[in-house]
Amino acid sequence: MLWQILVLAICLGTGAMLARVVRTQIASSDVKARFVRLGVESFARVLSPLLALLFIVIAKSMVEHWIRINLLRIAIPLVGSFALIRFAFYILRRIFARGGGTVGGFVLVFEKVFAVAVWAGVALYVTGWWPDVAQYLDQTVLPIGRNKVSLLTIAQASGSVIVTLVIALWVGAALEERLMRMDSVHSSLRVVMARMVRAILILLAVLLSLSLVGIDLTVLSVFGGALGVGLGLGLQKIVSNYVSGFVILIERSLALGDMVTVDKYTGLVTRINTRYTIVRSLDGVETVIPNEMLLSGAVQNHSLTDRVVRLATRLTVAYRTDIDQALKLLEDAARSVPRVVREPAPQGYLIKFDPDGFELELGFWIADPENGRSSVLSDVNRAIWKALQGAGIDIPYPQREVRILESIPRPDAQHSKEIPLGAR
Repeated sequence: MLWQILVLAICLGTGAMLARVVRTQIASSDVKARFVRLGVESFARVLSPLLALLFIVIAKSMVEHWIRINLLRIAIPLVGSFALIRFAFYILRRIFARGGGTVGGFVLVFEKVFAVAVWAGVALYVTGWWPDVAQYLDQTVLPIGRNKVSLLTIAQASGSVIVTLVIALWVGAALEERLMRMDSVHSSLRVVMARMVRAILILLAVLLSLSLVGIDLTVLSVFGGALGVGLGLGLQKIVSNYVSGFVILIERSLALGDMVTVDKYTGLVTRINTRYTIVRSLDGVETVIPNEMLLSGAVQNHSLTDRVVRLATRLTVAYRTDIDQALKLLEDAARSVPRVVREPAPQGYLIKFDPDGFELELGFWIADPENGRSSVLSDVNRAIWKALQGAGIDIPYPQREVRILESIPRPDAQHSKEIPLGAR
């Protein structure tokens, strides 16, 4: 027994040390092929139990002629199950929590159920109850229509469907991540390709899982006809939104990072899904806009061909002001703000003659409207105020002069003189 514990400890320790060395080499090496790095990193989390399992199998075959190997026989399914659970958790986190996102409650529950099912299966295998449980599930049948299906068949079918779908989603997530890194391809085209690849993989996974279960794929023609009727009657809006989403992505009329105005909503396009688009306003509020609305209505894209946007501010100066000097001060003040671009250059204009003075306008351009307009307008106005104060130019406030040209007697005073004394 002690020899088995010693051999098991050596195998586990060697596997952990070798896995750590391999991970260190991978992290320090410059792997140019991203798919090679992706394939290696995918098994980094399960590398330690897999190597330990390999060493245990090798040690079992080497020492089985000299010592008892009952403990090693039990350790093989335990370590293998641990590797399977860690690999499944890695795949689920990569699918549903990419980019450092949080994991939803459904994924956490599924992970717990999967872990319990795997450990229960290992316990049944180790105790020798697995054949009896499998026979019981095979003999327990459920009537489904005219046919009878055993619980074992249902469990195998559910397992095959879940496994194929998870593998398809995992491969789709890996391909989507690689496609989104292709800077040479337009962002809209990358999104279209990623969505199409995922849809094709899910379709293939469903067809493969159905064939593994034993369902004849020709029966899908009936389902397709019913689906077509349903789409024609009650799902027109949903289908229209999906089609509109693909049309928008293919036409490239919208892209991630565009500054748009749709109806009364203005903001940055942060996500383009197949059914809706998310627009994040400058105050942080996200609006979910159906894609059909983007395709059928008017959309102002402030950065379709050029991200540079013009802003303007107006002010009034006194009539004694030198206009040329004032306009030059305005333009220099705008140039002093970092967010104002140099080309096109800021330009000052004399708009009109107000009763209080000259009305001037300063037009300038910015290249990052997604960072907000109020802040840059405030910076420009503050720079203008400092420049005018330094030059001694006043900004007049509205005022009026009221002159009384002559004294007019009040009407009640005239009437009072005409009334006799006796009548008072």
